[in-house]
Amino acid sequence: MTDHGDDIAAPVRRSRLADLADWTTAEAPSTPQASDEEPAETQGDPLARARREFAVLLGEFRRTAVLVPFDAYGSLWTADQNGVRWICAFSDEEALARFALAQGDGAREWTYRTILGARLLDVMVPMLPGPAGVALDAGSTDGVLFPPVAGIVPDHVAVDLGETG
Repeated sequence: MTDHGDDIAAPVRRSRLADLADWTTAEAPSTPQASDEEPAETQGDPLARARREFAVLLGEFRRTAVLVPFDAYGSLWTADQNGVRWICAFSDEEALARFALAQGDGAREWTYRTILGARLLDVMVPMLPGPAGVALDAGSTDGVLFPPVAGIVPDHVAVDLGETG
């Protein structure tokens, strides 16, 4: 009598994203910091300092290629929150893997493209209906939102926030 392994369960296909998530560490990549030499106009002004740091972060995002996943139907993975559509983008495969697992969808194979941050903000955001922005590393403690406001997205699709004091 021979045993052909009929009593062995069929192998379960494990997603490459799940494997990547196992390799990740608890430490997240550091975000770009403003230089130690702060301009005189922002010294002592926390709001001006925060704006400057965000401008540095935005500039780096625009120059960096990020991963943009597609849903099971082949559309950009987006999320709607309070009337704003957010394109989900990820800094690396490990961040995408953590997101997939958090969504409870780590078993499926995720398709994604590498797209320059500037192209997302300048080309992809205007193609979406209504106000849209980009959520980088959504669900992460280090996640960043690039909202649909002037200075981040093209003016013709920016949301007018009105006068600020």
